[in-house]
Formats: sequence, structure tokens, C-alpha cells
Amino acid sequence: MSVDVTVLARELREARAARRLLPEPLSSREPGFDLEAGYAVGAELIRQRVAEGHRVVGRKVGFANKAVWRALGLKTLAWGPMYEDTVTGGAGDGASLSLGRTCLPKIEPEIVFKLARPVEPGQTDPAAVLAAVDWLALGFEIADTLFVDWKLAPPDFVAAFGHHAALVVGVPRPVDAGSIPSLVEELARCPVRLVRNGEVVAEGSGRNILRSPVLCLAELASAVAQRSAEPPLAAGDLVSTGSLTEPQRIAPDETWTASVDGLGLTDLTLRTLP
Repeated sequence: MSVDVTVLARELREARAARRLLPEPLSSREPGFDLEAGYAVGAELIRQRVAEGHRVVGRKVGFANKAVWRALGLKTLAWGPMYEDTVTGGAGDGASLSLGRTCLPKIEPEIVFKLARPVEPGQTDPAAVLAAVDWLALGFEIADTLFVDWKLAPPDFVAAFGHHAALVVGVPRPVDAGSIPSLVEELARCPVRLVRNGEVVAEGSGRNILRSPVLCLAELASAVAQRSAEPPLAAGDLVSTGSLTEPQRIAPDETWTASVDGLGLTDLTLRTLP
């Protein structure tokens, strides 16, 4: 590896703290900056945050769309860490979130899983994957970038915090054995609406995420297992499975609501603050 992981990690941390956009992605300016280098920088950032007392509580998924893999040179999805201090749970009556530390934030309605036990790598049966899930919920992933105009490649995504700024989790729905057959069907087709200040701005469905969020969870378990230096998915982990709609730019003083049909999940509302 030809890049200096420590130097790049420091640059990214300083840019984030200062809310300073970098004029070009690392993959454009650093020769040989590939996914291996990106994950190495990401791992150094995780090491530093954990040393400061921050606890990793799960992963967020990126590039959960096979249609873009060939164009981007990917063989699987990508991911980044989520921390105890970046995740807000149980937002049954709505939540509020300051955007004061973000640069170019976007909002993504996602299905969030909490694992009861590890997902077996290579498992592709959605019912078997759901059997490892404790609960699922509707969530808002707040994605943010350090690169001008969101111009980046997958190595930049995994290096730069996985573009994770925050995750707001709605009311969980427990997963029990009796509900799994219907959930398999519902997750694959569930329609989703994203509303800003009372106006529908985006629609999508579970099929947008590798044909189903639960199949996205399965893909993540297998992809993580292929990286020997990466801790596997574990009991208690949260997994946010990728945007069900086209991500939307957000600004302070907006009210966003996501609703999903067929899953028995409560609508999720978020108010953005300066």
C-alpha cells in the first residue's frame, strides 16, 4: 500500500471538524488509492475514535445497487461504521437533529435491523437471515460528504467515515418465528414515501436495496466475512441497509416524514435544526 494511512486519517478528521470540503476525492489525487487503502484509512479512524471512548454499534451500507457495481468496479456493497453517539433510537413521537456539524447532508429512509445473533456468511435464504434478527425499524440515515459536489468513488466513501453523520431509528418491530414468512414477502415489495414539509418528494420500495433489505443484510454479512481484518457482524449490531428512495439534500428548519406500507412500522418524522 503506497498511501500514508495516518496522514490521510488526520486530514479527514481535521476536515470534518472544520466542516471543510476537500476539492477532490482521495481516489483522484492519491496514486493507488483503492478499496484496500480506503478500508485501511477507515480502520485507522475507527481505531482513533474507539481509543477516545466511542463505541461502534453497527454498520451502514453504501452502494446497495448491483446496477452500479460494474460501472464502479465493485464486486459487492461497501460499508462504514456507526457509533453509540451517532445513533438515536426509539423515535416514536418524532425526533430532532442539528445539522450544525455537517457539510453537504442528505437524508435516506432505510430499514434498520438489530441482530439477535450473527448472520451466517453465504446465507441467501431470506427467512434464515431474518431468523438472526431481533427487530427491524424504519430509520433515517443522515449521510454527509467531505468532497465537493458529492464527487467520489467507493474508496473515498469507505475512507471518509462511510459518509455516516447520524442515524435516527424509529419504533422497533420485533421479529419472531411466526412473522418471518410474511416479512420475507413484505420487505421485498414495501412501498416507501418520503415527505418534506408536507410534500411527497421521493418514493421507492424494498426492491431498490438488492431486491430486499434482508438480502442486503445477507450480502453485508458475506462481504464483511471476506475481509480478514474486519470484525464480523455480531449479536446486538445495528445494520442500516441503504436508502429506499433517491437520497435527498436537507437543510435546517425542515420536517421530514418517511412512511412504509405493509411492514407494520410506525411513520418516522425528523425535524432538522441549525
